[in-house]
Amino acid sequence: MKEILNAPFVKQMCKLTSNMYRMGWDERNGGNVSFLLDQEVVKDYLDINKVTKRIPINLDVKFLSGKIFIVTGTGKYFKNVEDDPSVNLGIIRVWEEGNGVDLLWGYEDGGAPTSELPSHLMTHIERLKIDPDHRVVIHTHATNIVAMTFVHDLTEREFTRTLWQMCTECMVVFPDGVGVLPWMLCGNDEIGQKTAEKMKEYRLVVWAHHGIFGTGRDIDETFGLIETVEKSAEIFIKIMHMPIKQTITDEQLRTLAKAFCVTPKSGFLNN
Repeated sequence: MKEILNAPFVKQMCKLTSNMYRMGWDERNGGNVSFLLDQEVVKDYLDINKVTKRIPINLDVKFLSGKIFIVTGTGKYFKNVEDDPSVNLGIIRVWEEGNGVDLLWGYEDGGAPTSELPSHLMTHIERLKIDPDHRVVIHTHATNIVAMTFVHDLTEREFTRTLWQMCTECMVVFPDGVGVLPWMLCGNDEIGQKTAEKMKEYRLVVWAHHGIFGTGRDIDETFGLIETVEKSAEIFIKIMHMPIKQTITDEQLRTLAKAFCVTPKSGFLNN
């Protein structure tokens, strides 16, 4: 059996968490990541029949029965993941009954999955219904996105339009727009349910005054999606107090969409 610390999915998680910490998005123990793994690949690195801990959850996620995820741990600092992945990461498998997970590897100090696990699992369910190739959920405290939620209208149409107008690339990267939730208590089922509901329409959901949830088919795609939105929000924050002399018009956004064969979120552009 191969050394699990050399597994590509472990290395990808280490690189991702280190990058987000260096970017200032995940202070202290902020942020969490879950990555749906291919069982056949995991078998090369791990005895998936060996369970180190059984963890009940107050949630029915039977849709994910038997699926295996690598997940950041609760209370863990992203800056430490690369140096000690077996303490800061865990590989879990969802119970057949859908109301718990088995720990197959990791959390060696007795830890547990992120407190946002319900939000992650509910989001995985909704995205998998839409895209069978979906794999990754990232929650991070992207600085400028959080700042933008204090000074901008939180309606999804207006929030998305502003982001599209800040940088030419944005329409191409997230033509489906950005979902937005008002401030809610984090770490519970309610915010998970509300986020998952938004994920039926969006790959990105902003939590006002908190951060962003992003989804995708792999780590690069998901990180790139959040990175693009954060760059757009940064531009907005830098120019919002200045007189705006010109912007990207709706007609130009339509031209972009046509050129790159993407479809803007219905109703988000002016007629």
